[in-house]
Amino acid sequence: LYDRYDVWEVDPTGARAPVVATDSLGRREHLRLRVVDLDRDEPFIDPRQPVLLSAFNEDTKAAGFYWMHLGTRAAPAKIVMADADYGTPIQARHAKELVVTRGTFEQFPDLYAGTDLARITRISDANPQQAQFNWGTAELVHWTSADGIPLEGILYKPENFDPSRKYPMITYYYERLSDNLYHYVPPGGRNIINPTHYVSNGYLIFEPDIPYEIGYPGPSAMKAIVPGVEALLARGYVDPNALGIQGHSWGGYQTAYLITQTHMFKAAMAGAPVADMFSAYGGIRWQSGLNRSFQYEHTQSRIGGSIWQQPLRYLENSPLFWVDRIQTPLLIMHNDGDGAVPWYQGIEMYVALRRLGKEVYLVDYNGDEHNPAKRANQMDIAMRMQEFFDYHLRGFPEPGWMIHGIPYLEKGRDQLGHPAGAPPMPGDGDGGGAPAHR
Repeated sequence: LYDRYDVWEVDPTGARAPVVATDSLGRREHLRLRVVDLDRDEPFIDPRQPVLLSAFNEDTKAAGFYWMHLGTRAAPAKIVMADADYGTPIQARHAKELVVTRGTFEQFPDLYAGTDLARITRISDANPQQAQFNWGTAELVHWTSADGIPLEGILYKPENFDPSRKYPMITYYYERLSDNLYHYVPPGGRNIINPTHYVSNGYLIFEPDIPYEIGYPGPSAMKAIVPGVEALLARGYVDPNALGIQGHSWGGYQTAYLITQTHMFKAAMAGAPVADMFSAYGGIRWQSGLNRSFQYEHTQSRIGGSIWQQPLRYLENSPLFWVDRIQTPLLIMHNDGDGAVPWYQGIEMYVALRRLGKEVYLVDYNGDEHNPAKRANQMDIAMRMQEFFDYHLRGFPEPGWMIHGIPYLEKGRDQLGHPAGAPPMPGDGDGGGAPAHR
């Protein structure tokens, strides 16, 4: 069994008291320690044999491995810790040889092998074509929230980053993302920001962590994200007139809320946002049939009570009731086959902004899901999202679909295009999913 950090030995009969098998090393050093199963055909752990543990440092984001000896009450012995992301090791059936992947944001997770995880040798070169492209770097950044809470996040920069320049920056968020510091992110077209693709094409991407106060999910996001952006603006290389935000689902809700509270962002994209927590509370998840009220009272939406117990919290946290304050152009994607967030939430946000004469666009891929499942739709929304940000943050020509919309008879046929007379967009032909060549 595990707690946040350590491994426990527990007697299922209750005859012996539970013991922290890792001697609380995890809690002392903020290490998440987990047992690595080297033999999935073996249903038991032999207490006479050392047990391999994976380790992740919550402070530095370093990862690695330890050996644990059951029954000794001794702290696990470190094998290796590195500024990298490791996969799960696999052991040869009739030898002590181990194979594991090891990578970073900049280095593809190739295969490594050896009998000692501290001295492994790379045995593959699976992505040599990466050398042909302008990639990027990932940096752990720190700041303080409006409530005085120390926070961290990831800042992605272009490989050819020049601190004397001013860069457009898009902030993307979903709960806690800083643990992904050393994750390799393949370029690709989807409905969320792909940091590899965007930094390759001249953007900075900021992914802040967000701590939440029960009852105030919207203000919690505001208090974390805005000070983080301001801290990066103070560095001098972020263009204050070219700031964007993007989020999907829970992040889409926060995008819709943020632009009702601040005008610092010049463009925003919200995927599957909740606009009105009252109407969303009374709905169901169409895919599973689950009542949606549970997530407001007890889980992610974090209101902490019903609409009868906390009506003002539902009102204050609902973007719909503050739409008149919005000055930021907004692109919404909400598909009518969404089984998680009711489709009408995106419609409510769109209709309200249209009613008030504000700049807003709604994209719906008929029959598709919460996250588009059809590859053509994934590529299309990636393209439109980049064209939207390129227009508002980089001064590119305005795409025709933003001017004229898509006529009904053209639905599904006007995909992957770009404005007539405009220079080719980076990644044209694959939905904005390709990094720029060197």
